[in-house]
Amino acid sequence: MEWIESLDAHWHWLAIGLLLAGAEMAVPGFFLIWLAVAALITGLLTWFLPIGLPLQIVIFAVLAIVSVFIGRRYLRANPIRSADPGMNDRGARLIGETVVVTHAIQDGSGRVRQGDGEWLARGPDAGPGTRMRVAGHDGTVLLVEHLQ
Repeated sequence: MEWIESLDAHWHWLAIGLLLAGAEMAVPGFFLIWLAVAALITGLLTWFLPIGLPLQIVIFAVLAIVSVFIGRRYLRANPIRSADPGMNDRGARLIGETVVVTHAIQDGSGRVRQGDGEWLARGPDAGPGTRMRVAGHDGTVLLVEHLQ
């Protein structure tokens, strides 16, 4: 065990911290960065203070737990907002767009064309060729209304 403590342990902790930070960048999940912070702080403490390996492991474990909870609290108070909330929601991206009825909307349902695609639609009765506006969506069904 003495040979482990005779090694410059701070370099190991700093390397582990940098590897964890690199892993966070390669496979983002926003969790490894907190462990990287704990490893880097442990490395810095080990560099300046003569700390044995068992205590180093305890310090790392405590710092890892504390940094994860601090990170969770920070993210809860400052949530990450998407630049485009409708990016993966095609129906939401169509709200406000003009569509053309392809199959008459009768009894509240029919089909409309927007761009090069056809969508199921619900709304007031309208004949083929009528231009309507998308007011919302319910899954893959567009909710349409007459243009005003």
